[in-house]
Amino acid sequence: MKFPDAILLVATTLTALMAGLFFAYSVSVYLGLQKLSDIEYIKAMQSINREIQNPLFFSCFFGALLLLPWACIQQYSLNKSAFLVLLAASVVYGIGVFGVTIVANVPLNNQLDAFSLSTASSEQIHTQRSLFEGRWNIWNHVRTVASVVAVMAAIGACLVRKGN
Repeated sequence: MKFPDAILLVATTLTALMAGLFFAYSVSVYLGLQKLSDIEYIKAMQSINREIQNPLFFSCFFGALLLLPWACIQQYSLNKSAFLVLLAASVVYGIGVFGVTIVANVPLNNQLDAFSLSTASSEQIHTQRSLFEGRWNIWNHVRTVASVVAVMAAIGACLVRKGN
């Protein structure tokens, strides 16, 4: 396997892992969490948002962000079709996954993390959940769709490369 093909393979794999993470949250974790009481929900989301900040997650999340464009640049002189679909994958992942995470989900996570359950009333807890849950899930669904589109484009680049 040549180095550009290895970079493409790793970029595709990392993108697929991120798509799987967001998809699994959208179709299972979200459904389970919505059945919790307000206080249980906030405790669970605060815990999830803290625990996801780990080296393995960051390696996949930032790895895809860096390796998709790297693979794209490598394909420019090797295969124009692969270059174009990797350019699309890079843009979609960069805006729809990374951008949405930084602009929407992380600020909501930080706001929720700063919320003190120990000093809040039931009404304040309910209000906090209402301010967080719907918006966070919508943006997670956007990340899910964007990451699936990005991985499909990356797989397309792999298939185009295989055809060479």
